[in-house]
Amino acid sequence: MKVSVRILRFDPEKDKKPYWQQFEVEAEPTDRVLDLLHYIRDEHDGTLAFRRSCGHGICGSDAMVINGKNRLACKTLVKDLKQPITVEPLKGFRVIKDLVVDMEPFFAKYRAIMPYLINDEPPPPTERLQSPEERELFDDTTKCILCACCTTSCPVFWSNSQYLGPAALVAAHRFVFDSRDRAAYQRLQILAQYGGVFTCRTTFNCVDACPRGINVTKAILELRQAILSGKVPQPIEPSHVEK
Repeated sequence: MKVSVRILRFDPEKDKKPYWQQFEVEAEPTDRVLDLLHYIRDEHDGTLAFRRSCGHGICGSDAMVINGKNRLACKTLVKDLKQPITVEPLKGFRVIKDLVVDMEPFFAKYRAIMPYLINDEPPPPTERLQSPEERELFDDTTKCILCACCTTSCPVFWSNSQYLGPAALVAAHRFVFDSRDRAAYQRLQILAQYGGVFTCRTTFNCVDACPRGINVTKAILELRQAILSGKVPQPIEPSHVEK
C-alpha cells in the first residue's frame, strides 16, 4: 500500500523555524512507523534524524508524537493510523534535530527522586527476600521505560518547569513501596514539596499516553496517601509560583 508520511523537520543550525515535509512510501499494513522512518532515511533523505534502540517497545527511545498522540514508533502499526501519518518530536523539550529532543531536563527530574535501591543494613546471607504481596505493591510501576510519553502529555508539565512530572513520580513509587528499600521517608519529603505529587491535577493524560499501560494516576494518588498518612510533613507551599 502507498502511505503518506508528514514529518515535522527542524535543524536549528540552518532552519529559522520548523516545517512539514511529506514523503510517499510503499509499506505493508503491519509495518511500524519506525520501519517507515528507516525507509525514508535510507531511500529518500539521509539527513532525517530520530532515535531508536531496541525496536521492541522496551528502551523507550523512539517516543514521538504520531497522529497527534504520544506513542512509540516501534509499536505503532501503519494499519492502525489514518493517513497522512504525521510525525512530530515530543512536545515540551528543546529540539536538537528533527525528531530528536533534549532529554536532559527529563532525566534531571528522574535523578532528583533517587531512583535506586537504598539499604545500608548489613546484607543477609542470601538475597533480600520479598513476598508476592510485597512485590505486588509496586508491580505496575516497575514497567516504566522512561520514554517520557506520560510527562510530555501532561498539561502541568507544559506550564510548570518545577513539576517533577509523571515519569519521575512513577519511579519514586517503585522505590517508596519496595519493602527492601530504606529511603522512603527521604523520597516522600521530596515529593511533598512544591513540584511534587500535589502539583498533579489528575487529568489522566499520563494514563492515556503510557505505552506500557501503567496506571500513573493511581501511583501518584498512592504517594499522596503515603504523605498524608503522617509519614512526612504536609506539602510545603512555594514562596512564589512561577508564572
